[in-house]
Amino acid sequence: MTGFLRGELTADEAALIDRAAGFARDVVAPDAAAWERTRRQPVEALREAAALGLAALEVPKEAGGLGHRYMLKLALCEEMSRADMAFAFSLVNTHNVAARLAHSPAARHREVHVPALIKAEIFGATALSEPGAGSDFSSIRTSAVRTGDGWTLNGEKGWITNAAIADLFITYVQTDPAAGWRGIACFLVDARRPGFRRADAYALSGGHAIGAGGFALEGYIAPDDDMLAPPGEAFKLAMKGVNGARVYVAAMCAGMLASSLETAVAYGVARETFGKRLLDHQGLSWSLGDVANDLEALRGLTLAAGRLIDRGEDAVMAAAHAKKFAGRVTLARIADCIQAMGAAGLREEHGLGRHLTCAKLAAYTDGSTEMMNERIGAGLIKTYGPDRLVK
Repeated sequence: MTGFLRGELTADEAALIDRAAGFARDVVAPDAAAWERTRRQPVEALREAAALGLAALEVPKEAGGLGHRYMLKLALCEEMSRADMAFAFSLVNTHNVAARLAHSPAARHREVHVPALIKAEIFGATALSEPGAGSDFSSIRTSAVRTGDGWTLNGEKGWITNAAIADLFITYVQTDPAAGWRGIACFLVDARRPGFRRADAYALSGGHAIGAGGFALEGYIAPDDDMLAPPGEAFKLAMKGVNGARVYVAAMCAGMLASSLETAVAYGVARETFGKRLLDHQGLSWSLGDVANDLEALRGLTLAAGRLIDRGEDAVMAAAHAKKFAGRVTLARIADCIQAMGAAGLREEHGLGRHLTCAKLAAYTDGSTEMMNERIGAGLIKTYGPDRLVK
């Protein structure tokens, strides 16, 4: 196993990540280009990954999961993204729903949905964004109105990972527009119930294994026990989850960048020009040295943020730093790796072109680079200001 968690995992944790790395190498990498060409989500491969326990990492043991810490998810995200970030993102989203429902007060969620999710018999997704509300999450318009013994939900959601295949959606809605973020609640929406209409998957420029798309709710009835978080709590729950997501997206970027660098170095060792190995030309070695430097910095930021999350500490700034740096360097440095290989860097079998597209996707998921600037700017005084040490 390689990656930013080298030496930090227990023997059992390392063995699990080694199995995941082998799966990524033997199953995901050989077929990732075909999944992209045919624009589909690889349901069979997702179920194979689930059979290895990879959809159950953070699910408590008493709920049938493996009960691992958050840091192990970071290691999984890096290793799986070496082969295909879109596949990794799809897998981790079903895992996230299982981990959330394992703590639901509703027995039906814990006893029926969680076992099905961790086996990938069904798939999960989280629906925050809407066609008119992405970074401005508090302005969502999908509504929930109290009716009888439940709630009636109406509205449209978009830009959802796994939207093409998910059965269960952790969905954020507005119960009181005048209350702003305090009116936002969270419900479990079941795509198999009346009132749910799935939209066509988005025809993106790449990353189709992510299954991005949306859905509409038209008079969808949610029973009371499908409310996962009431108004006043749901927004805070979403923000906490977003911090974790920003850090594992940074880990995914580290995986793509590491894979690209290793491919470019291997090519530079094998290829000879002007009587010596390509990598022995100073210009090329210095260029890839810059890539390696940014890769290690990205791993360091990701590791620091992951430790805070595992300890239950405030990770807002650390997550924003990791996500911003990932968005800033990954795209450019993968392009450097392609350039180091010449036109050969564009050949499909190397996978660098797919990494390049997914790096651009990663720059938007769970907060754009611009939103990371907002988060960092908002925390400057608290984190770096003259009064930060005053109690």
